[in-house]
Amino acid sequence: MIEAKNITKKFRHVTALKRLNVSFGENRIYGLLGRNGAGKSTLLNLITNRLIPSEGFLYVDGMPAMENDTALGRISYMSEDTLYEPSVRVRRMFEWSKLFNPGFDTDYANGLAAKFGLDPGKKFGQLSTGYRSIAKLVATLASGAEYLLFDEPVLGLDANHRQLFYEELLARYAEKPCTVILSTHLIEEVSALIGHVVIIKDGTILLDRPAEEIQDMGFTVSGRKEDVLAWSSGKNILGTQEIGGLMLAHILGDRGAVPENLTVTPLDLQQLFIHLTNA
Repeated sequence: MIEAKNITKKFRHVTALKRLNVSFGENRIYGLLGRNGAGKSTLLNLITNRLIPSEGFLYVDGMPAMENDTALGRISYMSEDTLYEPSVRVRRMFEWSKLFNPGFDTDYANGLAAKFGLDPGKKFGQLSTGYRSIAKLVATLASGAEYLLFDEPVLGLDANHRQLFYEELLARYAEKPCTVILSTHLIEEVSALIGHVVIIKDGTILLDRPAEEIQDMGFTVSGRKEDVLAWSSGKNILGTQEIGGLMLAHILGDRGAVPENLTVTPLDLQQLFIHLTNA
């Protein structure tokens, strides 16, 4: 597993992470969620040794991550930042990736590129924002690494390419199980993929639970507005949505007996996230 123990990271007068403790276990898909500036990217950059913690320790499979090629070689990280030279061609990117991840599958990468319509002969600087993301996605998926880290992986992608990425990620996970950490703001889109949720707020861990436990924290009821309002009165309502004369109410707590005129569905992860991370 990847373990962060008592991690603090300071940037001059800003403390991005505060004595943070979290672990990412074997062969699970994690959703790393948080508002802008919560510390998600800082944590991923610390795990991959792009930043050095001010305090605390990071381990990969029990090995210290700092300046450890063996530990870092087990990780492939798609950063939100663009770190490739504009003049580098995509196929050259794949060759470089193989230097850092010996298990990199070039045939698989070329096959993925074809599915996404990415031309490996193009220079990175010639690609649109979406296709730059795709090039980095392909390199990470094809890395063969035991830990795949994605920071805003679908930046600039249209709906078709986002769906293709989710499908290919699940196919890769099914064929070669690994640990996946998805840091994204598109919570609704990834909620069906996530097996474990980690929410960061103000540099600390706010929630760290399996997805199935989160569903047990509450529920959503829907029906005619007056029926929903009457039944949910006095309950801990996270939020509501109205469509015509219908209403959905997202509620924390035990379900209890629900009238037959209302429909019950699992708790909406995005609504829970909004509730927990508001001031």
